[in-house]
Amino acid sequence: MSTLTFLGAVGEVTGSRYLLEVDGEPRAHRLLLECGMHQGGRDAEGANAVPFGRLADELEAVVLSHGHLDHAGLLPRLVREGYRGPIHCTADTAELLEIMLVDAAFVMAKDVEWENRWRARAGKPAIEPLYDEDDVALTLSLCVPHGYGRPAHLPGGVTLVFRDAGHILGSAIVELTIPSGVQRRRLVFSGDLGNPDSVLMKDPEKVYDADLVLMESTYGDRDHRPLAETLEEFARVLEEAHEDGGNVLIPAFAVGRTQEILYHLSVLYHEGRLRQQMVFLDSPMAIRVTELYARKRKALDPEDLKVLNVAAHGDPSQYLPILRLTRSVEESMAINRIHGGVIIIAGAGMCNGGRIVHHFRYNLERPGTRLVIVGFQAEGTLGREIVDGAERVRVFGEDLAVKARVHTLGGFSAHAGQRELIGWAGAFHDHPRFYLVHGEPGAQRALQAALGEAGIEAEIATYRQRLEL
Repeated sequence: MSTLTFLGAVGEVTGSRYLLEVDGEPRAHRLLLECGMHQGGRDAEGANAVPFGRLADELEAVVLSHGHLDHAGLLPRLVREGYRGPIHCTADTAELLEIMLVDAAFVMAKDVEWENRWRARAGKPAIEPLYDEDDVALTLSLCVPHGYGRPAHLPGGVTLVFRDAGHILGSAIVELTIPSGVQRRRLVFSGDLGNPDSVLMKDPEKVYDADLVLMESTYGDRDHRPLAETLEEFARVLEEAHEDGGNVLIPAFAVGRTQEILYHLSVLYHEGRLRQQMVFLDSPMAIRVTELYARKRKALDPEDLKVLNVAAHGDPSQYLPILRLTRSVEESMAINRIHGGVIIIAGAGMCNGGRIVHHFRYNLERPGTRLVIVGFQAEGTLGREIVDGAERVRVFGEDLAVKARVHTLGGFSAHAGQRELIGWAGAFHDHPRFYLVHGEPGAQRALQAALGEAGIEAEIATYRQRLEL
């Protein structure tokens, strides 16, 4: 009997990982669906450091839904411990991984360097990063890219098909047809389902046939605010910041959210509604991803691109003339000499590191500053502290008062809201078994209840729960 075991993203929104064991002789074929990094606080660091053990040698294949680190960030760690099999993903995800994982290794190396300096002074032993750039290079060499809708054959007689999830470039719904005893079972994993209101991405595909569905539940407890209302509030916040003479800080996820924010800023600019002097994209990774999105225009929503082309007078390369790309540390530091009148988009999206934290040091205590939160903030992150109303936060050992005005704009989310999740689940025929993953407990309970009202029974997955297929 083939089985599925939940190894991550249960009761939380990061660390996605599921083990599939398929009937076989002399032993079962072992496949890993997702290999995500835990994010948010010291507990996450400890979880990421737990060795894969025998799994690294026994796995025959890895399947990825998309390139975000909470779904793919521990792949180089798996490879470091001995995995040498194929990593199946979409072609665009393979290109994104080259940016994401190289950056993750670089940031890790810097963090470990700083940590080891402190350890040396304290007489403590040095530590090593989870992985380095050599591990990333080997990981990338193992990637096997696929197009949407094209069946691929995996060990154990498993068939894989990717469907467009509409979340970020290359994101996929994963369909696996699996031998189990004398039958074949179809497992569908939603990955991260996109928000149909968000720009640039196409709408998530509906899937109709499955025996077992794993569905994300990040925003299972709410519907997103209509995009038109969100855009009006965004424009109003920018106008108020201009009138107050303060800077606007936008912690943005490098993949997807940054490109969406730049899109909306470009439209406001060409409508004459953006009064800031400059927009800084202060994230080397986000810059590289934005350039990748520009090269991958055929994968994006053509209707949204028409708007962009009109706004940019037919020249998409000039869609936001006041945009400044700051790649170097020196360029980033220079921004902090500007006390007002600019928009700063910087990573990390949950404020748990990256250049945005440096900008907090110079802007968070200024009442004229506007901090615009445009993405999900996981428990244990600095961003979550601020969203939850912290009056003071700790940044690089300094105690900072949060005097900036904080605005949370949920309508920009790249995740499906509760209504969209229920609609996607309701498309399946013949009542498959549903398990909710990738969500915090409150959101999962709310979605479970809402699905029940819609006549769809769903269970909430638990850590190391093992299902027979």
